Amino acid sequence: MKTLRLCFSPCPNDTFIFHGLVSGRVPLPGFALEPLLADVEVLNGLAAEGRADVCKVSVAAAAGLLDHWLLLRAGGALGRGVGPLLVAREPRTIQSLDRVRVAIPGARTTGNLLFGLVCKEAGIAAQRVELVFDQVLPAVARGQVDAGVVIHEGRFVYESMGLHCLADLGEWWESRRNLPLPLGLIAVRRDLGLDTARAVNRAIRASLESARDEAPGLWDYVRGHAQEMDQSVIERHIATFVTHFSLDVGAEGEEAVAALLAEARPGVLPEPLFLPLDQA
Repeated sequence: MKTLRLCFSPCPNDTFIFHGLVSGRVPLPGFALEPLLADVEVLNGLAAEGRADVCKVSVAAAAGLLDHWLLLRAGGALGRGVGPLLVAREPRTIQSLDRVRVAIPGARTTGNLLFGLVCKEAGIAAQRVELVFDQVLPAVARGQVDAGVVIHEGRFVYESMGLHCLADLGEWWESRRNLPLPLGLIAVRRDLGLDTARAVNRAIRASLESARDEAPGLWDYVRGHAQEMDQSVIERHIATFVTHFSLDVGAEGEEAVAALLAEARPGVLPEPLFLPLDQA
């Protein structure tokens, strides 16, 4: 039996999707799983270093991984109204962020890529400060940085910290592309072969369907890893980031991913990007 190192984030959308697999409720015949939960930027690094077999990655980071990694159709975070937020302690313009300190949740994150595109459009150059995603809001609130790019649960709690939203980076993307925003996807090493990729993709779909049936132990597992413990925040997080694209990226999702990848990696992308439909 082959062991697969399965890496994903402790955020509620990921733990919701993968509970069935890691609990053993959903089998993956022929494979044993070695789960590892880590911050999204850590995951991006694990994939880049080849220290995972199946890994959640930011779409921005995937641009540099595609020669060795294949994107799965299931398990991703894509949609409308899901984008990172740019927040500050007081209302201010994007232009006022020129040359000031702005916290980002990692250089390879989709949030940082979008922030860079917004800065380019505005003709400014912010001084980016890399922090773990859950440190961004406190750093903004304490005045250690002038603004911050907020991902994950932060979009649901920044107002309670007295902060203001300067821009919804997802809305910015949607208004210019008329496409959903692809945040993160599940990738599998290409050298594992299409048969393995297909088996993992099917198991992820089954794990998500198991979660939607509220499998025993699901909520204890999700709450046990969440940054925000309020059940209503957890449920809003899952409702926001687990969409119909999480079961299958679909044609519109593929188009959105290709559009964002083109921003991060100009030139010809390797084919196929995604597990082919006839293999899913």
